[in-house]
Amino acid sequence: MSKADYYDLLGVERGVDDAALKSAYRKLAKQYHPDRNPGDATAEAKFKEVSEAYDVLKDPQRRAAYDRFGHAAFEGGGPGARHGGGQGGFDFADVFDDLFGEFMGQRRGGRGGAARGSDLRYNMEISLEDAYHGTTSEIRIPSTASCEECDGSGAAAGSQPTTCSTCQGIGKVRAQQGFFTIERTCPTCGGRGRVIEKPCRACGGQGRVQREKTLSVKIPAGVDEGNRIRLTGEGEAGLLGGPPGDLYIFISIARHPFFKRDEDNLYCKVPIEMTAAALGGTIEVPTIDGGRASVTIPEGTQNGRQFRLRGKGMPAVRGGGIGDLILQVNVEVPVKLTRRQKELLREFGEAGQGSHSPESEGFFSRVKDLFN
Repeated sequence: MSKADYYDLLGVERGVDDAALKSAYRKLAKQYHPDRNPGDATAEAKFKEVSEAYDVLKDPQRRAAYDRFGHAAFEGGGPGARHGGGQGGFDFADVFDDLFGEFMGQRRGGRGGAARGSDLRYNMEISLEDAYHGTTSEIRIPSTASCEECDGSGAAAGSQPTTCSTCQGIGKVRAQQGFFTIERTCPTCGGRGRVIEKPCRACGGQGRVQREKTLSVKIPAGVDEGNRIRLTGEGEAGLLGGPPGDLYIFISIARHPFFKRDEDNLYCKVPIEMTAAALGGTIEVPTIDGGRASVTIPEGTQNGRQFRLRGKGMPAVRGGGIGDLILQVNVEVPVKLTRRQKELLREFGEAGQGSHSPESEGFFSRVKDLFN
């Protein structure tokens, strides 16, 4: 009985890309998996067929052999045959990994034991003025760097790491128990896939050494509390020559004596004298760019009134304009009055005819009506 075409089994065209191939396989594998079809021999056979097809087509070399020779490529020691550990032309343990590895959070180690370095975090506090203008700052961070003596290999000069004989460089060993495959870290190489018989003295076989480095960090104008800056490749060095991690700089803004920030707007509370609020006048206030701005206070300004200065706030970190500066006046009641000042205030109160304090007069008028 002739075997079905692998592409037909998976329902894909011959020119299918890797992502679409994997998607088609996962869909069929879930559909026919024995756990979802207990006791169904047909489903189990179908599951093995689609798994075998995917195991061949996902491998570029075996796929090329299949496209050229068909099933004959894997029969009788053909050019695409896989030797050792496979059943029916495919390795069931690989199929198990492909189906369940992502669900269980597993990440298969690469051959050679190289691993990406860890990402690092650096907390940087800057002033609000620096956030407004943007700045460049130098930082020193403890990190790891690739060992120069062994060039990151972890092996002493004149030697090289060798492939682990226990796991054949995979980093994991498997044991078949009935239908299931149990996988664990190789006890010989610790999951690296390589064994270093003569470790480098400088790094102890790690391929990296502790090192403090200085970096120049450019802070863009408009950054806000909690923003982060990513420096690619400035994290810890990779293990045994692996790629380095990244450095993430988290920005915090120091408390300012005058301004409070809300997104791109700045807020400032400005105390003014009672006479200035009553008679009106002009005041000068600081701005975040280091300058000053004149603000006209109209007669009869009440406590808490806000004035908006357009374009005097913070710039947007990705462009798009500048926020506003919003001033809130706090009318200050005079304290430590002289006897003469008190007399003048009493005279002012006694001579008060007309509506000089409309809010208070209106409030107590409503209270009087309530009592009556």
